[in-house]
Amino acid sequence: MIDSVVWLDGALVPARAARISPFDHGLLVGDGVFETLRVYRGEPFAWRRHYERLGRSASGLGLDVPDSETLRDAANGVLLANGLHEGRLRVTVTGGPAPVGSERGTSGPTVLVVGSELAPWPATTDVVTVPWTRNEGGAVAGLKTTSYAENVRALAFAAERGAGEAIFANTQGALCEATGSNAFVVRDGQLRTPDASSGCLLGVTRALVLELSAHDGIGAAEAVMQPSELAEADEAFLTSSTREIQPIAHVDGRALGGAPGKVTERLGELFAELVSRDLDP
Repeated sequence: MIDSVVWLDGALVPARAARISPFDHGLLVGDGVFETLRVYRGEPFAWRRHYERLGRSASGLGLDVPDSETLRDAANGVLLANGLHEGRLRVTVTGGPAPVGSERGTSGPTVLVVGSELAPWPATTDVVTVPWTRNEGGAVAGLKTTSYAENVRALAFAAERGAGEAIFANTQGALCEATGSNAFVVRDGQLRTPDASSGCLLGVTRALVLELSAHDGIGAAEAVMQPSELAEADEAFLTSSTREIQPIAHVDGRALGGAPGKVTERLGELFAELVSRDLDP
């Protein structure tokens, strides 16, 4: 990655030569937002949806973001410069240089676009419920911010227990989300996922799965859910831009039914068909 080319504040530069201020608010206090997009066939997937969510997250923090055309040109430049046909793309916007403290500076945001290859995910994953909660009423609930220390700690907790993802409940004890993905359960052929009131980030792949389910006649609902529903599911899976649809094999050490189950497998087929025909659904 050190030999790659990145886009920083309006220009393509070698990663080894890129310079961000040591006073950048994103570095010092986590004041920033980002989006990670899957790259297929040399194009970022679901650009419109990701850009719209970037805007919502930025608005929630009071940040400005470049217009879609500017960022899309930056993304295309990064992909072309790195010869990246399959992988991931990340767009990050921070508060920019600022005084040392919580107040924001006046020089404007820092904007960074980087691309990288993506290691394949395992066919299934195990998840572990962590002892910490998401604050569904917090100032950054539902925003995709760069403040990821909570996720780093939770993912390490899961890894120490042989799992590939960590599951959070919220302060009310309801099922919320994983560190970088949304959770779905299937019971009696019906699909359920936590709703927005849980405080979860409303994932782009999550939305596409709900739409695909509706078009295919699979019953699906967004609802307040209990963590026990995950362990008691007939089948369950995670969704994210890079994981796509990943079946869950074990929840807190308890084996679920076949992974993937029939509904999960069908949704995986539908998602692959979507990617093959439309890169900006």
